[in-house]
Amino acid sequence: MGLERLAPVREEGGEPLQARKEQPRPDGRKPTKTWPTREEREARGEVKRLAVADEIAKDPTGFARQVCLQLLEVGPRTRKELADALARRGVPDEAAAEVLGRFAEVGIVDDALFASLWVSSRHRGRGLAGRALGQELRRKGIDDETAREAVGQLDPGEEAETARSLVRRKLPGTRGLTTDARVRRLAGMLARKGYGAGLAFRIVREELEREGTDPPELSFDALQALED
Repeated sequence: MGLERLAPVREEGGEPLQARKEQPRPDGRKPTKTWPTREEREARGEVKRLAVADEIAKDPTGFARQVCLQLLEVGPRTRKELADALARRGVPDEAAAEVLGRFAEVGIVDDALFASLWVSSRHRGRGLAGRALGQELRRKGIDDETAREAVGQLDPGEEAETARSLVRRKLPGTRGLTTDARVRRLAGMLARKGYGAGLAFRIVREELEREGTDPPELSFDALQALED
């Protein structure tokens, strides 16, 4: 059975749609459920949008606060992620700024702490290097200085050992390939995780030599291709 058959149908806003009343079948077999039509889903969505708009109009700050708390219950968020979520829901800029400012004052929203924890978690869990982590942080709205400080906590020796661990894990699965193809696949894997071409190729060469394989030389152009 496909996952799409297990997942509930949802209307805009995330609420599961309820099946309509079971319709009797002329052959006497068990009735089947029918789902709301597109028009019915659109009507429900419009009702919900109007209800949200009314709630925002009555208390924009309270609504913004509740949205942020709900999102933070799921997991940490950057200030920009919360601001974007409020904007999508139609919260006025003034109310959003007031709530986010207050959350920052009391430490509920802390981009520096978020960035530090993100770097530590993603490096350990996914093996990402500083360059890839910095890109992820900037996509989440972390400013350049904060991102650099967070990425700077990574020790170069730790990065190299993580890269080595990644190569050792993938190396057995490449043994049916030519040596040149193995080098490119393994070094490319490290490059996609943010490791520089020089480090990536050095680690791959060392691990191939450790295995007893003589790796080929890689030209400057090939190294540059890994960086791109």
